[in-house]
Amino acid sequence: MEKNRNLLSVRLATGVTLPYLAQGDANGTPLVLLHAWGESLGSFDRLTPLLRAGIRVFAPDQRGHGEADKPATGYALAQFTADVVAFLDELGLTRAVLLGSSSGGYVAQQVAIDHPERVAGLILVGSPRTLKGRPAFAAEVEKLTDPIDLGWVRATLGWFPLVGDVPEWFVDDRVVDGVRMPARVWIEALRGLYSAEPPTEIGTITAPTLILWAAADGLLSEVDERALAAAIPASRLIVYENTGHLVLWERPDRVAADVTDFLLTLR
Repeated sequence: MEKNRNLLSVRLATGVTLPYLAQGDANGTPLVLLHAWGESLGSFDRLTPLLRAGIRVFAPDQRGHGEADKPATGYALAQFTADVVAFLDELGLTRAVLLGSSSGGYVAQQVAIDHPERVAGLILVGSPRTLKGRPAFAAEVEKLTDPIDLGWVRATLGWFPLVGDVPEWFVDDRVVDGVRMPARVWIEALRGLYSAEPPTEIGTITAPTLILWAAADGLLSEVDERALAAAIPASRLIVYENTGHLVLWERPDRVAADVTDFLLTLR
């Protein structure tokens, strides 16, 4: 049950065309939402209606995902990062707050390292400190061929067990996200993440940062998240109890409240 959205589209200097959602106060704080690997801008469907006044939201599909262009190559972390900066350029945004969900937060961290002058703040939602090293499920991903099987995508949700209730329609939409990705994007985008040097190991993030981590996250440990917080001097870590890795899926209401409060501190 995907939402009917009035999406805009932009051709980036990096050569890809991205659809994006723009909503909220035209004069509000610019907030760019970066979805996770395997998802789309639709993963923010339950968050954006809850964001309060004074925020201008932009949510693009990243290359290879959703309705964005799906080039044959170009899925290194550096290329996802370049797309974000080019997106800011095209929208005329000198600076913006970046919110990254899961691996989208990895991209956001790299933008903050490479282009600190463009990042007014970071919000990392279930975001890793490091993805270095080939994950166990990479072997399964690397066997993928087109067309992507819907049942396989649904089964991959077991890699990130849910603790709280998530509406069935929302889960179904995320399965559709996965089916829309060609096999090469599944493979190369994952490889681009785990082969990259962790952003906080090659530089220091100076932007004010809010880190939202779930206590029942079976993927990211408390040790790792506290190490992430320690690596970012101007950061605050908030722990969500009774929540799994997919924080944005399970707790959009609390994420919206914490995001709004954080943005108020930047004014």
